[in-house]
Amino acid sequence: MRITFLGGGNMATALIGGLIGKGFEGSWIKVIEVVPENRERLAVEFSVTCFAATEDAALDCDVIVLAVKPQQMREALEPLAGRLKSQLVVSIAAGLRLSDIKRWLGGHKRLVRAMPNTPALIGAGVTGLYAAPSVTKAERQAAEKILSAVGSTIWVEDEGMMDAVTAVSGSGPAYVFYFIAALEQAAVQLGFTVDQARKLSLETFVGAAKLAAQSGEDVAVLRDRVTSKGGTTEAALLAMDGADMEAAIVRAVRAADERGRELGAQLGRD
Repeated sequence: MRITFLGGGNMATALIGGLIGKGFEGSWIKVIEVVPENRERLAVEFSVTCFAATEDAALDCDVIVLAVKPQQMREALEPLAGRLKSQLVVSIAAGLRLSDIKRWLGGHKRLVRAMPNTPALIGAGVTGLYAAPSVTKAERQAAEKILSAVGSTIWVEDEGMMDAVTAVSGSGPAYVFYFIAALEQAAVQLGFTVDQARKLSLETFVGAAKLAAQSGEDVAVLRDRVTSKGGTTEAALLAMDGADMEAAIVRAVRAADERGRELGAQLGRD
């Protein structure tokens, strides 16, 4: 499978590194990147072929991964419109609908929309995927192979769910960082040094997440096992319930979902 990345930023770098780590040869990968420093970095680090513009040689591939910012996508796709043949196009740009990408590409139909999240930068991401109806099973597998190089994947059969993917897992790391920061602040207020607070908070979060991932039990069961009647954990959880924290989190994710739909409409507007 020959892959061309349109854009050579952080997520493209993560995907390229993940692919090569899983056995892909650098010679199978090309990158179209306008920033000279990025081209040099990618060529040196991964031995991939880089292009400053959309040359015919750059489009000689099986899959094109669209890895530019959503606000820049329409302009970036102008040189590709009407030039694609049987290539599968995978977009990792948040919010952009396949109908808009199809239009900007001059009617190209072999399209997959993907939403990875930032833990993909360390190979621990999760990506939601949606394929246009014309995409074959083999093409879906190709898209999944690329994104699974940086973590796990799930498929959704309704493109509207991609905004929900963005709200839950795409934006999700920020929610986690928010909670960690609050836990650190509480630890400092209780008398720990900043370094101690950071270690206690991070290791607790990492360990709890690993336990939840490996146990296979519902997180509510795991929470109950830590919560003794009349104990310290119960006191903390009652305070959270009193602040309506669970409902606040649900409202926050719904707000992200709604904003994703609004941004998709704005970005695709002619």
